[in-house]
Amino acid sequence: MTQIPDLVERVVASIAGLAVLGETIQDEWTYVHDLELVWTARLRAVATERSQGASGTGSGAAGGAPLEAAIDRLCDEAARITDPHRAIDWLSTLPQATLVALGETAW
Repeated sequence: MTQIPDLVERVVASIAGLAVLGETIQDEWTYVHDLELVWTARLRAVATERSQGASGTGSGAAGGAPLEAAIDRLCDEAARITDPHRAIDWLSTLPQATLVALGETAW
């Protein structure tokens, strides 16, 4: 079973890909990188909390294999994005959906 930190790093890699696409809109460069920075930090903080807690292997709304499948599905969807404006939208959508899947508050 995949550990929460490993799942989060999959999402972080997807966020990085979205940022590369989103930064092609020159006027949005700072916004894109701010989103990447903040959401990556939040997701990694959750992963650290989970790995230090009693259950670092899938606690949350789905847990276990369903959680891994949900994260895979979210990352696959992010990888299909080719429009930079949609990529910018997904720089907030992907981390929030991930937090929901983990059973966390998605500010």
